[in-house]
Amino acid sequence: MSLSERDKAYVRLFWEKVTPRTSELGAQALARMLVIYPQTRVYFQRMNWTDFSLTSPDVQNHGANMMAAFGDAVKRIDDLVGGLASLRDLHANVLRLDPASHKFLSNSMLMVFAMSFPQDFTPDVQLSIDKFLLSVAMALS
Repeated sequence: MSLSERDKAYVRLFWEKVTPRTSELGAQALARMLVIYPQTRVYFQRMNWTDFSLTSPDVQNHGANMMAAFGDAVKRIDDLVGGLASLRDLHANVLRLDPASHKFLSNSMLMVFAMSFPQDFTPDVQLSIDKFLLSVAMALS
């Protein structure tokens, strides 16, 4: 998926609003994904997670790390494939993460963004963020 300059501008501008709340939003998105798509828990059970709730320290920590990685992807938006090469190797070759999980996470992130920023998450912003998340998923696959 190709991101237009307009898409990139929307993503960068919206991410400025996300940045102060990355830990909170990341935990919400991850917890939501783990409830809605329970098959994704298998990857976290390998790390001995037993609590998949929003209040779980594991969910909160990983959610914050995950959102920080997306923030890094925003900074590398002009070269996602090259910029995310080490994460791609980790997710694809080491963790053997099912690429469908990226779409599940994207769906959860979109929902969290819509609920958290109802005035800012316009249809145009949603489209650009959705395209960005798809581009990140493709770069990680």
